[in-house]
Amino acid sequence: MTLKSILTAAALGALTAGAALAHDEEVKIGIAAEPYPPFASVDASGTWVGWEIEVIGAVCEAAGLHCVLTPVAWDGIIPSLTGQQIDAIMASMSITEERMKTIDFSDAYYNTPTVVVGDKALDLDATPEGLKGKILGVQASTIHQAYAQQYFADSAEIRIYQTQDEANQDLVAGRIDATQADSIAMADFVSTDAGDCCEIKGTVADDPAILGQGVGVGVRKGDDELRASLNKGIAAILADGTHAEITSRYFKASIY
Repeated sequence: MTLKSILTAAALGALTAGAALAHDEEVKIGIAAEPYPPFASVDASGTWVGWEIEVIGAVCEAAGLHCVLTPVAWDGIIPSLTGQQIDAIMASMSITEERMKTIDFSDAYYNTPTVVVGDKALDLDATPEGLKGKILGVQASTIHQAYAQQYFADSAEIRIYQTQDEANQDLVAGRIDATQADSIAMADFVSTDAGDCCEIKGTVADDPAILGQGVGVGVRKGDDELRASLNKGIAAILADGTHAEITSRYFKASIY
């Protein structure tokens, strides 16, 4: 599926999977309303674009699902799923033990490390010792907030932001010393003019219990039919090269 098949109305995107659909009713795919380039963001025309947007379209097409993008504020996205405002979450959500207490997940469709980014002039790294006395910004309700509070709170001041973009803005402005987030998103940020001040300082020590086991599609507990369909779509695009083809247009290496 190409970006031409992504339709928008009042800045909300809709993805259709073609004429032959396995289900007559729409599957509302919840994405974060906040921009998260290069995975998902709104372009000048109001169209949702990005690696994850294309993957959503490809997975739905392969699964024979009629999917509609439904932007939701990140901190309310799981309640929106459990409250049946959306049917699935496909918003770079890591598969964690804590989240699996509330929702189920599909198989993973990407997996990347977690990094700390800071001003080029500052001597710091992605360890408690390296962040001692520093101010570390993280996005609310993410694995990065949970990780930072577990590992860095005794040595650094943790500052919470509603979006990663807000944390990045404060980093550029010098109001915080560093931020922790996904390596791909931060590599994209430091490659921009706005992020030229900063660099990736290192990868945090892994903790699968907090950082999870890759990114999957979140579904309601017991929605096994939808989960199976999504797993079918994910497996299909991995097997036929679609996942790799989409990835090649955004990244230099596989993120699966």
